[in-house]
Amino acid sequence: MSPSSFLWVLITLMICAGSITNAAAIEPAKNIIIMISDGMGYNHSEAASLYASGHKDSQVYSGFPVRLAMSTHAITGGYDGELIWNRFPEALKGATDSAAAATAMASGQKTSRGTIGMVPEKDGTLRSVENLVERAEKLGKASGLVTSVPFAHATPAAFVVHNPKRKNFLEISTNMLHDSALEVLIGCGHPFYDRNGQQLNAARTFKSVGDKSTWTALQAGTLGGDTDGDGQIDPWTLIEQRTDFQKLAVGATPQRLLGIPQVAKTLQQGRSGDPHARPYAVPLLKTVPNLTELTRAALNVLDNDPDGLFLMIEGGAMDWACHDNQSGRMLEEQLDFDRTVAAVVRWVETHSSWDETLLIVTGDHETGYLTGPGSDPDWQPLVNRGRNQLPGMEWHHDYHTNSLIPLFAKGRGAERLLVLVEGNDPVRGPYVDNTAVAKVAFAAFE
Repeated sequence: MSPSSFLWVLITLMICAGSITNAAAIEPAKNIIIMISDGMGYNHSEAASLYASGHKDSQVYSGFPVRLAMSTHAITGGYDGELIWNRFPEALKGATDSAAAATAMASGQKTSRGTIGMVPEKDGTLRSVENLVERAEKLGKASGLVTSVPFAHATPAAFVVHNPKRKNFLEISTNMLHDSALEVLIGCGHPFYDRNGQQLNAARTFKSVGDKSTWTALQAGTLGGDTDGDGQIDPWTLIEQRTDFQKLAVGATPQRLLGIPQVAKTLQQGRSGDPHARPYAVPLLKTVPNLTELTRAALNVLDNDPDGLFLMIEGGAMDWACHDNQSGRMLEEQLDFDRTVAAVVRWVETHSSWDETLLIVTGDHETGYLTGPGSDPDWQPLVNRGRNQLPGMEWHHDYHTNSLIPLFAKGRGAERLLVLVEGNDPVRGPYVDNTAVAKVAFAAFE
């Protein structure tokens, strides 16, 4: 595309989203919510829409006013659309990981794979960079994280901590529980329950929730840090049962909420049964809350702060299903995420407004190189087999790719994303870099 044609596309997008000629004058957002479906590419989202409705673009975010593609490469990588779309294996090169991708979205700065909340300096050392939770807390806002996997994993961790190695789970979970100013922290990894939500006689591991002494203090209601700067410890209130999450969707709430569902590593993706069965052929675990229930509880706690909130919500087990090429469970996870986006939209329109809240929905990278059947060397579309039918699709990888992924935004300051468009992909159209997520969020807070 010629420079003049690209400019026309960009101007058209700006007009559709509203004027941004005076972006600096946009009123600050009271609330910012970032939702990340880990591993979601264009075809993952489309497959979920086809299964749910028999049509493309049936999710609520498909109608958001800002719809762009997003590049995800780490600090040493890059994106070349012409190269990617002219050679099928090219997307398998230069892929990021969740640590680097989430750091970019949380801080606005690129880093190396495996690194959380830190960026490399010229002398080889690592420097901590401010993240969105830290900024929100400086502004007096409440902050929270919700994920369908353990909260010490890379994507949620990058929004809170600074650690050179993403696999330092014990260090990361301890830091989040002892030192962070979060008001809400919800994730899997219960030490005394297995993947099917069955109670164990002895703990599997405590690394997802600190060490044994940390867990004991959490159960006693004595663990926590000073979140409001008054010099007093603000302890976590621990909840575990699904009914407790459901009750917290409305009504009175604790000052700080720690939610650890009674299940091992994931809400549903890791349960027993044929992992390659069609969606829901293996019954869901009834004792385990879904992502929507976790999110409703989080929002009910956070919206008590009159200064506003920051919340990151991750559908983390989507990525795990994609790594294992589990088509059915991938759809279950993406559908759970899509329903949660719809719940957040309802919260905005019921308890807040689009004039004061910014909502960004995206992924952190594409996982599995999902395409329509018969692809390679060319790309074929997914096959629509109708509602509640598994679409025709095939996997070409068991790791991440360097493909562009979708990004959707609505609300206060969403149009700022259009200023940050970096290029025009021959297939996906205008795209931003993943650092744009944090840049727009930081700007929206000011």
